[in-house]
Amino acid sequence: MTDSSALDPEDRKIVTLARSARARNGVPEGAAVRDETGRTYVAGTVALDSLKLTALQTAVAMAVASGAKSLEAAAVVTEAETPSDEDRAAVRDLGGAQTPVLVAGPDGTVRTTVTAG
Repeated sequence: MTDSSALDPEDRKIVTLARSARARNGVPEGAAVRDETGRTYVAGTVALDSLKLTALQTAVAMAVASGAKSLEAAAVVTEAETPSDEDRAAVRDLGGAQTPVLVAGPDGTVRTTVTAG
């Protein structure tokens, strides 16, 4: 477990945003990504009959659609212990293999940080 107060303030911000998206929308996951300019993109799980995206995939898609060229970091608030391979691939496609992905529980406590690679 990682003490969230020990996180960089910008990383703490994306964890807080991801947690808020999860709670506000009542979805299984919330995510936030930070692009190369410091802008953040926040999303929840998308579960439509015709479209299924995890929160992290949705946040990456929002960043791309807004013109982001790269990612500095990503965060997901989830019950899962680690992000899925598909989530890591989405982050890697935009941010590169070394982009950190913070994984936090529903209470906002960061459990682990992995790279997108």
